[in-house]
Amino acid sequence: MGTVQVELGEDLLELLQSLDRPVQQSARELIILELYRQGRIAAGKAAELLGMGRSAFLQAALQAGVPYFEMTTQECNEEISESRKI
Repeated sequence: MGTVQVELGEDLLELLQSLDRPVQQSARELIILELYRQGRIAAGKAAELLGMGRSAFLQAALQAGVPYFEMTTQECNEEISESRKI
């Protein structure tokens, strides 16, 4: 595993330490969640990187406020309408 040193600043370091988990673990999870949120990695890859199953990752992502998919109300209504035609 590669190592990267990042300057966080005291305020951010204190905040991460308040999560009652190792800072490295918190930072890794946040980076992976952000990559998933941006669509740069799939849920399966994110789960693999975090050492958990895909469904467990999706649940953790949802709890962290990262939706499984993003769709506007209009897009959702269009999908529903189209699926009813099938």
